[in-house]
Amino acid sequence: MDQNFWYLFSAYTLIWVGLFLYLFTIAGREKKLEAEIAELKAAVEELESKEEGRA
Repeated sequence: MDQNFWYLFSAYTLIWVGLFLYLFTIAGREKKLEAEIAELKAAVEELESKEEGRA
């Protein structure tokens, strides 16, 4: 019976570790996307200001 609990504990541990790794990966991607969006917004603002200067 104790052997079954060891397998259960191991399975839950692996699931939780996998879940946390997935969440950290998603958080890293989110930060990269936020930085890219900020960069794109700055580029759009720069282009808009150049176009306003021409008009």
